[in-house]
Amino acid sequence: MTVENVAEMTLRIRAELAKVIVGQATVIEEAIACLLSDGHVLLEGAPGLAKTLLARSIGYCFQFETARIQFTPDLMPSDIVGSTVYHADTGEFRVRKGPIFANLLLADEINRTPPKTQAALLEAMEERKATIDGVAYPMPDPFIVLATQNPIEYEGTYPLPEAQVDRFLMKIVIDYPAKAEEEAILQKRHSGFRPQKLEEAGLVPVSNGQGLAEARAAVDSVAIDPAIVSYIVDLARRTRVHERAMVGASPRASIALLSSAKAFAAMRGSPFVIPDDVKRAAPAVLRHRLILRPEAEIEGATPDAVTLAVLEAAPVPR
Repeated sequence: MTVENVAEMTLRIRAELAKVIVGQATVIEEAIACLLSDGHVLLEGAPGLAKTLLARSIGYCFQFETARIQFTPDLMPSDIVGSTVYHADTGEFRVRKGPIFANLLLADEINRTPPKTQAALLEAMEERKATIDGVAYPMPDPFIVLATQNPIEYEGTYPLPEAQVDRFLMKIVIDYPAKAEEEAILQKRHSGFRPQKLEEAGLVPVSNGQGLAEARAAVDSVAIDPAIVSYIVDLARRTRVHERAMVGASPRASIALLSSAKAFAAMRGSPFVIPDDVKRAAPAVLRHRLILRPEAEIEGATPDAVTLAVLEAAPVPR
């Protein structure tokens, strides 16, 4: 598969998702970039903004084995990973794998459950394996966690641990639709669309796990000039010394920025990365990795604002 094929696949995925998702073009583009970069996605937005629908639709487009976990305050780690169960009829213990063993894991409202349960995802997200009673089991390939969360300001939520947040390639923020888009949503509902029945909306699979693997190989082949690599490192280092930042971007964030920029380049059919690809990826890659100083937060500063300031200050390679 070539980058031209990746660009064509991207257009087809957008067209299919447009059948069920009204607007949200930026959100869809960033979600596709995460898939092509072999990364996990964190979707944040108020309830009712189609976060779960987007995740289910992506799984349908790729014919993934999809599992959904509704995170609640009483959810246990074994409910996610699985456990060994004693069978009295045979006198044996058998492994019962949890819902985490799927191609696409929809972790719905992940910040509704305590940190101990949230941490159960860590090993699977980073090492692509899960341990049940001391035995490690590999995750299926591909394995993608698409987690949704409500903003922290809402009652009954638990902030994700920094170590787990860093495992997500991007944090994608979904905002309210424009007036015309919301009217289109109502018209679609009035016309009979039901999100529980995606096939009735005319949604058609675009590819599968093998096709995604080939697309990822094409993304890996995208060339990047050493000057742009230096540009990415410069951006990360500037976040670490920014006056409003208490914790800046780590080397893992730099790697994520590199991978995402290559994905955005392939999505537009380019065999090489340009600075605009880095700029396009930076907000979603960095917003959940920057921790601001308390006084900066009181003044209304945001990670996106710091990222924008860093992008404006850093010299762009020619």
